[in-house]
Amino acid sequence: MPSFSRRPAALHPPLALPLALGIALLAALPQARAQTAEPAVQPDEVVQSLETTFGVHPGQRRNHIKGTCASGSFVGTPAGAALSRSALFSGEPVPVVARFSLAGGNPQVPDAARSARGMALEFRLPQGERQHMTMLDIPIFGAAHPETFNAMIQAARPDPATGKPDPARLAAALKAHPEALAQADYMAGHLPPASYGHATFYSIHTFRFIDAQQTPHLVKWRFVPQDGPLPLEAAELASAPHDFLQERLLTRLAQGPLRWDMWVILGEPGDVPDNPTLAWPESRPHQVAGTLSISAATPQAGAECEKINFDPLVMADGIAPTDDPILLFRSPAYALSFSRRLTGQ
Repeated sequence: MPSFSRRPAALHPPLALPLALGIALLAALPQARAQTAEPAVQPDEVVQSLETTFGVHPGQRRNHIKGTCASGSFVGTPAGAALSRSALFSGEPVPVVARFSLAGGNPQVPDAARSARGMALEFRLPQGERQHMTMLDIPIFGAAHPETFNAMIQAARPDPATGKPDPARLAAALKAHPEALAQADYMAGHLPPASYGHATFYSIHTFRFIDAQQTPHLVKWRFVPQDGPLPLEAAELASAPHDFLQERLLTRLAQGPLRWDMWVILGEPGDVPDNPTLAWPESRPHQVAGTLSISAATPQAGAECEKINFDPLVMADGIAPTDDPILLFRSPAYALSFSRRLTGQ
């Protein structure tokens, strides 16, 4: 059995606020409000909220349910090795199992939905070590605390009369949880990517890279497509084929590999390392720590990525988490969701 380090266990990459909530709704909400104390939410409560909002689809993920499996390799650079002693940055090719997905627990969601896209990676390092990365195509998350995440999932529950979330309930949830406003505002103006190969994927959380001298470095990373970022045209939101993301991925890979450069951005004094609702300035310099090449993809049913629990706290030596409450909460929530999938629930 492969050995790997694993800090606490994980809810699949986070759920973007549904329907972006609308610019008009955001404008009507106060931009700051004191947040009341709430009891700590438990992983089973969040999983139950996902099941209540999206329904239970036996044997499938509770979040990011619709996806495509892929495979390839990663080659690190000396710049990456200078920041982290992880074998990921050795310069040797590292096999990768990948999964591209849409946020949410609806397996029939159209690919043009105004929600986040995800890229989850399992790097298969020497000596059986594993390194996971779970990312979104947006730079910030919609909650700094599990209680807020749970409340927003509950607020997204479809109204039986319309089949869509109730705007009044969403507005009330945002008023009670203003930390969610930053992502909602971002999503209101964010067009989905034209394909997975044209999406930039962000770490969302802050991590620690540990170098060979035991020095920690606060970092965020993003995977930037060599094909270039390209959003859907606004007109395509209504006309794009229902499952175009998988179709375009398979078509593009028939022409050759897709590649993303891994940009690493260093933290600076004053950064808050445990709040994923806060973005770092775009003006900061970056270092290219490696390149991901995806060479093959396949529908997820029965494929290798389907059975992987992409717990973001599965980490090899040289990469460590921060004390981000959302990051630490994901692991036990993922584990619960994964156990239900394994038992056919």
